[in-house]
Amino acid sequence: MTNDMAEAIALQAAAFIFSEDTLRDRFLALSGTEAHDIRARIQDCGFQASMLEFLLGHEPDLLSFASAEAVKPEIVVTAWRTLGGGTGQEW
Repeated sequence: MTNDMAEAIALQAAAFIFSEDTLRDRFLALSGTEAHDIRARIQDCGFQASMLEFLLGHEPDLLSFASAEAVKPEIVVTAWRTLGGGTGQEW
């Protein structure tokens, strides 16, 4: 997967997360991100990876996102890894 493809999936994830109040509020609380910081950070690969990791951390959210975007959950994992997620972790 290319960085551009991974970034596109991360931006889809951002739209998905921020379109639902419950997901948005949980993401902001868990990440420590302030709502006004989103625009400044959205192009950062680390931040994009954190949004994908947020979805990966709760299977129902991951499956809901994958269904909404018609992608396999494994693709989300690949995008997360492409953006630097899980660096140094062995699964």
